[in-house]
Amino acid sequence: MDHHEPHDEVTGDRMNWLRAGVLGANDGIVSTASLVVGVAGATTDKAQILVAGLAGLFAGAMSMASGEYVSVSSQRDAERALLAKERQELKDTPEEELEELTEIYENKGLDADTAEQVARQLTEHDALAAHADAELHIDPDELTNPWGAAIASFLSFTIGALLPLAAIVLTPTSLRVPVTVLAAVLTLALTGFISARLSGAGKRRAIVRNVAGGLIAMGVTYAIGSLVGQSIG
Repeated sequence: MDHHEPHDEVTGDRMNWLRAGVLGANDGIVSTASLVVGVAGATTDKAQILVAGLAGLFAGAMSMASGEYVSVSSQRDAERALLAKERQELKDTPEEELEELTEIYENKGLDADTAEQVARQLTEHDALAAHADAELHIDPDELTNPWGAAIASFLSFTIGALLPLAAIVLTPTSLRVPVTVLAAVLTLALTGFISARLSGAGKRRAIVRNVAGGLIAMGVTYAIGSLVGQSIG
């Protein structure tokens, strides 16, 4: 029977993408719910609320996507630079690099002879991959993808933003704010639970922190919207 387990690196990458998706959805919920609740505090005009919500949704999603693209592109450039440096060192000082790799495996608990044997075999197989993994914790064939990160951030933010926007547009005027707040609270509790489960942190604290932050943001924007609406009216 094949008991092959997924590599830690692959699992870690998937977990990181999932965490990024949860955070993107969380941002979409908080920012859009706060925006539409704030506008609802100033006006009851559904068209104005919808336009403001859609503008906030696309602006936020594009901001998240561009920010993630720039961030991950910078990380990818740094990874490429480190790999280029390691490649040059392997070309210029192969024996020193072999000694360095041997020392790394000794520090991980192997005896000197075994560490040297492992280092030599890995170097003969793929020297760059061996050093990239042991020293840099980088897989040369699996560098971070800025476009994937940007698209994931855009989609997760949009999905998170659609719920409060739909809630405030589809409910009667008298129920818009409480229904939107309730929808936001429930989804924030869900994203808090998921993020806590992924990180292994305490679920109650994560949920309370998530919900409290969202409530404060919505409360402040609603108060400002009400004051603006009264002064204009």
